[in-house]
Amino acid sequence: MYFQDEKHFKSMCGYDIEGQWYPRVTKIVEIKAKPALYRFYAEAANFAEGEEIKQKSASEGTLIHETVEKILLGERPEVSPLISPAIAALQEFLFNRGIQVDPEFVEHRVKSDEHRYAGTIDALAWIDGKFGVLDIKTSYAIFRDYNLQTSAYLCALRSQLPNLSTRWILRIDQAYTCLVCGATLRPKGGRNKIRVNKHAIACSDDAHQWGELKGDIELQEFPYFQQDFKAFLGAKVLWEWENDYWLRRIGYL
Repeated sequence: MYFQDEKHFKSMCGYDIEGQWYPRVTKIVEIKAKPALYRFYAEAANFAEGEEIKQKSASEGTLIHETVEKILLGERPEVSPLISPAIAALQEFLFNRGIQVDPEFVEHRVKSDEHRYAGTIDALAWIDGKFGVLDIKTSYAIFRDYNLQTSAYLCALRSQLPNLSTRWILRIDQAYTCLVCGATLRPKGGRNKIRVNKHAIACSDDAHQWGELKGDIELQEFPYFQQDFKAFLGAKVLWEWENDYWLRRIGYL
């Protein structure tokens, strides 16, 4: 990525907290290769189309995040029709599972002085008697890369919250399902992506009988964070190497 000057680099890659600059967790983990993203660009007609779809998808994801944040804070936000199936499914899921969220730690900035990084967690939650980091994603699947991010958040908080013991990824999405073969159609970013049910004979593309658009909620727990955190610190070393010039210019290295 091109940076205009030190100020631009600092604003794009980190946070100023109490007079100290910290690189941002999400920027650090961007250093890792992302095969799924490469496949996405390969499927696009060209790079410009891929960028347009990605930007639209990111905007829809941000809309879900902002709405979910208000719900977790106990508010009753107006829900855009664009994401209403996903939000309705989430509200039902939260009620049925009895998930409790601490409003003080919704969209909360955290930092590690020991390892010198910072980030913003989506929430801390009580689920099934455990207290942990709850990270919200709007992807079509839960990717292993997310474990790097959540391990960094968990380790940054453990010194002040010793009862923090685990991590969850809460995936929020929405899709149509074919009533014949069980394939799914995911309308996101202006692109209708069809994924077939590997356990059934798929319909031809023009023979699908799509049901109504419904929310898709998935929760996975990742209690063992030590190896993920080692990998995160390794990614941080590589990120620092990649950005050595700017990090020395701002006095971080």
